[in-house]
Amino acid sequence: MNAKLLTRISVFAVAGALVAGCASQQGTNTAVGTGVGAATGAGLGAIFGGGKGAAIGAGVGAAVGGITGYNWQAIKGKISGDAKGTGTQVTEQQDGSLKVNIPNSISFDTNSYAIKPSFDPVLDSVSQTLTQHPELIASVVGHTDNTGQPAYNQTLSQNRAQSVTQYLAGHGVAAQRLSAQGMGQNQPIADNSTEAGRAQNRRVEIYLRATAQPGQVQ
Repeated sequence: MNAKLLTRISVFAVAGALVAGCASQQGTNTAVGTGVGAATGAGLGAIFGGGKGAAIGAGVGAAVGGITGYNWQAIKGKISGDAKGTGTQVTEQQDGSLKVNIPNSISFDTNSYAIKPSFDPVLDSVSQTLTQHPELIASVVGHTDNTGQPAYNQTLSQNRAQSVTQYLAGHGVAAQRLSAQGMGQNQPIADNSTEAGRAQNRRVEIYLRATAQPGQVQ
């Protein structure tokens, strides 16, 4: 048994103890796990996605470790107020998370993953929220419509999600509290046969989850 294989087995053993059943892959660009530390995420990323996977895995995702019963009222009101007029929707989810759904019209130009200035107020509000509430983690998910090649859309959605996490990290949010995942055209919420439907499908979603009640994070 060579050293490389032994290393992979060791990483699996550690990761399995921490995030058993919580890793998934979409192509070569999937965020892995959540709330369990950057080292574990990077190890899983190295196994599942090579170099790209390792970079993504280091920002562990926000699908694990959340609690239910968190009071989102004030945070929901703040982000909704800061995002007024942008078309952004802020809704509580059945799994206990808070979803911030941002339309592509304010976030990115066509075929670009450079953040538009009109996206800044929403991202600033999210970064302020995360800074003020250390018990929260965030998972960013990028989506496209079905125009173009699926592989291109997958990469574009991943790059857009990573642009958002990089923005948040650049505004004081610790990288281990963030994850980026691209879903490409695989999760439409509207009819891709119409322009209105495609516009709805081109979006970025930020999921905020609480790992503890306020004041419990040391």
